[in-house]
Amino acid sequence: MLAKTYCAAVVGLEATTITIEVNMTRGVMFSLSGMADTAVRESYSRISAALPNVGFRLPLSSLTINLSPADIRKEGSSYDLPIAVGMLAAHGKIPTDNLDKYMMVGELGLDGKLKPVRAALPIAIRARKEHFKGLIVPADNAREAAVVNNLEVYGLEDIMQVVGLLNGTQQPQPMVVDTRKEFYAQQYNFELDYADVKGQENVKRALEVAAAGGHNLIMIGPPGSGKSMMAKRLPSILPPLSLAESLETTQVHSVAGKLSRDTSLISQRPFRSPHHTISQVGLCGGTSSAQPGEVSLAHNGVLFLDELTEFSKQTLEVLRQPLEDRKITIARAKYTVEYPCSFMFVASMNPCPCGYYGDPTHTCVCTPGQIQRYMGKISGPLLDRIDIQCEISALSFDDISKASPGEPSAAIRERVIKARAIQEERFRGIRDIHCNAQMTERMIHQYAEPDAQSLQLLRMGMERLKLSARAYNRILKVARTIADLDGSERVQSSHIAEAIGYRNLDRGDWAERGF
Repeated sequence: MLAKTYCAAVVGLEATTITIEVNMTRGVMFSLSGMADTAVRESYSRISAALPNVGFRLPLSSLTINLSPADIRKEGSSYDLPIAVGMLAAHGKIPTDNLDKYMMVGELGLDGKLKPVRAALPIAIRARKEHFKGLIVPADNAREAAVVNNLEVYGLEDIMQVVGLLNGTQQPQPMVVDTRKEFYAQQYNFELDYADVKGQENVKRALEVAAAGGHNLIMIGPPGSGKSMMAKRLPSILPPLSLAESLETTQVHSVAGKLSRDTSLISQRPFRSPHHTISQVGLCGGTSSAQPGEVSLAHNGVLFLDELTEFSKQTLEVLRQPLEDRKITIARAKYTVEYPCSFMFVASMNPCPCGYYGDPTHTCVCTPGQIQRYMGKISGPLLDRIDIQCEISALSFDDISKASPGEPSAAIRERVIKARAIQEERFRGIRDIHCNAQMTERMIHQYAEPDAQSLQLLRMGMERLKLSARAYNRILKVARTIADLDGSERVQSSHIAEAIGYRNLDRGDWAERGF
């Protein structure tokens, strides 16, 4: 007897419908075909042990299982459930009438329980596109998949519930998620707030400018000056995710298996802060199954690299292409996967190995050669992709004890949202350009061209501070954002002056240390 069930294979963020054909004949042979990896081939062992444990005694028979299309690689344990259901249907334990109405995925435990799998959301999107009536998933994946409307999503605990649903003896209720209600309820629920940060007003201003224009930023200063503390609060002042951005971000985390049982949609911008021992594959993605890396998990959010110079130089260099293209392509011998990675890059570092070069209260013990090698770990091309370079000093005891609570994140966020709204209107109709940081050189001349007075100030600043040529466009981009925060249509001298102050690492004295 022949039975067919349906599931999906996920490559990147796209799912492809897979038809599982189970044919039963007399004999004792088992065959599985269709470009399956080891986890899929091991499914028969799990299924043959699980079914007797829940009361299904299948007679000896010859089974041929085909996963079609055969030229698409199938990976992971999500095929256990549809293969098991196909085997039961081929043995006459389940009617075949309803099998074409449902797509199903799930890993099967030896006790018959359904265990969660990756990429339930892209699979649900595919099931709706293919006009399936419903999607059967493990209970832990139900909320994630139920984000997709016009599709009945059944989150079930074990294979007996699946059999009951297909036999019509049980009528479980599909999972229903009020997507918009949950999405908007969590948007502004931040644990960290800039009100907790005392002093450092110049650095908080730089972070506000970076958030308003989507600019990459690096902070350089001694240990204990608050670099990490302020960076971790950056998501609290960024514009809220749109529903479309949230769905795309959730898909990336779904494919990576990073969503918890209680999560339906990611409603806040991601903040990823990998350890400096991370590999190139961990940062940009890869492995044999081409999983997304940290740059993709930070999509529509922030990628923060603390102690930037502690990362290996080879690992840092792989960031150059994602920062420029805002997408990353992972190529394998038989397939290529593309993931989005549009994120704000934020980094922090010490000025030297001991951390106290230029600090007025501590003596630096590093030699000039040590400092130059330390700073030389960051290449010019990578630094060229960072618009704002901000120096930070440690607060004294008196400053800490006397400083009043800082401005709350909500107040800063309102200004950032207004500036972003101006940019959205400015770039309306231009594909892939949403904020000032993404402007091309032609757009810089069109939207950020300074007047004669501002141009003269820029010339003087570059000459006196010995700024490099690459700083020119960066200054104009940042000046455009400062003008947007002020509500000014034109880039003025004050905006240029502030933007010049954010190019600390391009100054002549910094250049002597390796830049």
